[in-house]
Formats: sequence, structure tokens, C-alpha cells
Amino acid sequence: MKKLLLAFCLFATGVHAQSTDSVTIRKIYNEILTNSPSYEWLRELTQKIGPRLSGSEGAQKAVDWSKQLMEKEGFDRVFLQEVMVPHWVRGAKEVAYIRNGKQKITVPIAALGGSVATAPKGVEAQVIEVKSFQELRDLGPEKVKGKIVFYNRPMDPTKLNTFEAYAGAVEQRANGANEAGKLGAVGAIVRSMTTVLDDNPHTGGMRYATGVPLIPTAAISTNGAELLSKSLKENANLTFYFKQNCETLPDAKSYNVVGEIKGSEKPDEIIVVGGHLDSWDLAQGAHDDGSGCVQSIDVLRTFKALGIKPKRTLRAVMFMNEENGLRGGVGYADYAKKNNEKHIAAVESDNGGFTPRGFGIVGTAQQRANVMPWKPLFAPYGLHEIGAGSGGADIGPLAQLGTVLFGFKPDSQRYFDFHHTGIDNFEAINKRELELGAASMTALVYLLDQYGL
Repeated sequence: MKKLLLAFCLFATGVHAQSTDSVTIRKIYNEILTNSPSYEWLRELTQKIGPRLSGSEGAQKAVDWSKQLMEKEGFDRVFLQEVMVPHWVRGAKEVAYIRNGKQKITVPIAALGGSVATAPKGVEAQVIEVKSFQELRDLGPEKVKGKIVFYNRPMDPTKLNTFEAYAGAVEQRANGANEAGKLGAVGAIVRSMTTVLDDNPHTGGMRYATGVPLIPTAAISTNGAELLSKSLKENANLTFYFKQNCETLPDAKSYNVVGEIKGSEKPDEIIVVGGHLDSWDLAQGAHDDGSGCVQSIDVLRTFKALGIKPKRTLRAVMFMNEENGLRGGVGYADYAKKNNEKHIAAVESDNGGFTPRGFGIVGTAQQRANVMPWKPLFAPYGLHEIGAGSGGADIGPLAQLGTVLFGFKPDSQRYFDFHHTGIDNFEAINKRELELGAASMTALVYLLDQYGL
């Protein structure tokens, strides 16, 4: 009888807690959907500051802006954390064309971040089209030397999660120049990382390996890739020309920007919510990742607006240099380790500002299981995809400190229409979707703060 009574009491306590939490989460959504300034914050960040590639004037303006914003919101502490970041610049706009007999057809390209420039007059050569590194290696130096390698493996359209499709194709961008350079190629052209056919080339980071010839590399739009592939089938001896003017300057000083609300009961336990402040230079960086930045700041603003005193310390972190170095994420984890800080959880928004679907969790099976009782609280808001998944690049280094990672998951179908392109601008963001994302993240942080893991 005593065991039954105890079980009933525990059950009743759990039901009461869920009821109270449900009411609070409803208040969170009401507050954000009614009063959130996140959309206007995003307008300022994207339209008044614009592109924010690390080391640039725009990046420094974004640091100053976000620090001032969090101070204005009255967070308990706002501070800068210094990091040295790469400083790559694109230079004058790239030029490229297919020379097919007497015909010269211009195609859109964008130099990949970290690439070297071409010679001042550009580079022109015959083209080798491949779908994989193994296919390239099988050709050998005798067929590749002096040519431009064209990587043309599309993102897999059968993957319903487009981030899986991206992961299955992106090594062409990251390492394509290395593999081509080893075999004597004079350049590398990569099909843009997107499922849509259009004329927008997608930039992104690449890296050179030690001891490998440094050859210029660029992304070509998907329409351009289709045209080049079709033209090669008709004339294998055509040539491709491209010219780009990028360079890597010495590392520059920059900062992560951190806003904090001190915990009332367990201030030494920290919950981080964040996005990355830097963006590529082709556009305003609205989906990637201005949306994640303003959503993260809105989490802390909402706690204050509703008078919720967190038990644990909450931090909104604007990470610097996610796009081409991850110096901010690594630097923040080093800072936490050096100061012996205990980060129990970290939430990152870096998958765009689309309609919320759930959260990916990186942690032990038991830690994931501890989150599952919260699913009924999320379900009324369309958050059904909650379970094992990815956290985020910037919070990834915190995993070595035992931190459980949560990656905010919006709908992924249209994200790669905008990712790393010249059209990732403020107009691409829907206000309500942005706010729903902020509310979803705030609800998760509220439950993490209440119950820990």
C-alpha cells in the first residue's frame, strides 16, 4: 500500500509539474509572438551592417552592435571574448566562361573561402568532369595534369533531410582543390551545394593540405554546372576560363560576444544558447546566421520580460568565425575549460529561420532519455523531431567538457536555396517563422533550466 501511495504521489507531482510547465511555455510563446523585437533586430543586423566575414569591418560592426543590444536589454553581464580569426577577402568579382569552339558562354561562379587567386590573366584549360575523388584518382596524373577538374556530384535529392544531402556532397568543396592539385590540375570547379537549379553560386570554406600545390577553386551555379556537363558531352575538348582575385591576409583580432543572466539557485551551472555572428560576404547573412543570433538574444530577453528568474546561469553567445575557421567556438570552449566552468547544456541555432520542427541531441542515451518526457510539452507547437542528432559547429567543442548539445531544427527543405549565396538577405526571412523558432528555443532552455539533465 505504501509503494502504491508513493507511486501515486510521484505521478501526481509529475502531472502537476507538466501542467505548470505547459502554462509557462504558453506564456513564452504568447510573449514572443506578440512582443518579440527579433525581426527588427535582424533588420538592423542584416540591412544596416550587412555581410560579416571574419576579419572584416562588417564583423567588427556586428560585435559592437550585439554588445550594445544586450547591454540595452539589461542582461546581468555582457562581455567580449577575444579570438584571432582568419581574414580572407574576395577582391574584385569573379569572371568565368565556357569556350566551346567559337562560342563563349559566361557562367556564374564564386571563389571558395580560403582559395588562392588565379594568375592576373586568369586560367584557361580543358576540363575533366568527375563525381567522386576515387573517380579522379583512377584517372591518374597523366589525364589530369594541366586540366581543370570539375566536381559535379549533386546533393542527393532522395534525402528528406537536406543537411544529410549536404553532408554527402560537401567534401568536394572542402577538399576538391587538394585532390585535384595532387594530380597536377591547374584549377578546380565545384558544383554548388544546393538542391535547386538556379544561377546563384554558393561559396563556402575550403582548405589546403600541407605540401599540396595551391590551385584556385570556385563554385559554379547549378545551372552553370548543368550547362558545362552537357557541353562536355558534346565537345570533350572545350575549355573553361575563370579569374578570381581573392587573398588571405594576416589573422585579425575579433570577439565572441556574451550576454548573461545569473542563476538564482545554481549559478555555477551554465546553459548556453547561441548562433554565429559572422557570415559570408556575398549577402546579408539572414538565414546563416543572423536569425540564430537574434533568436538566441531573444531567449534571454523573454526570461526577463516574463519575470522568470532562472535557476542556472543563462548565456547568449554570438560566436565569431564559424564559417571559415571555427575560432570562436573553439575559443569559447577553451575559455570555459580554463575557468573551470560547468556547462550542462548548449543550444545552437544555425539551420536557418524556417518553421521549427524539433531539436537534435548530442549526449548519452540516458541524457537523451531524460529529455523524452518533455515531448508532450513541445507537441502542441509542432516540435515532433526530438532525439539523437547534431548539435552545432560552434557548440561542438563544448562536448569534450561533458556538455549536452542541442541543435535547433527548423524545416530544412528551402535552407540550401539561400545557404552561402548572394540572396541570403533580410527579405528571405518570415517574421512569424523567426519568432516561432525563438519561442521553441526559449521553451527548451526553460525546461533545461528547471530540471537540468
